[in-house]
Amino acid sequence: MTDYRLPDAANYPVPVPKDGQDARFTRGMLFDIARRIEDAGYPPITTGRDLVRLMEALYRFCYAEDR
Repeated sequence: MTDYRLPDAANYPVPVPKDGQDARFTRGMLFDIARRIEDAGYPPITTGRDLVRLMEALYRFCYAEDR
């Protein structure tokens, strides 16, 4: 029988690099995720404000410490 429960340990957030820069966190990644959101049927992300909000949400997911 397959166990479909989520594991207890989380892989995120990851530590913020010491210099504050992470080469993996790129505009290309942001645009890819925006495209996937649109492909799933959500309205297109066409304004700078929406891109900034998406970038902030992704940054919090990747790096923010759990509180």
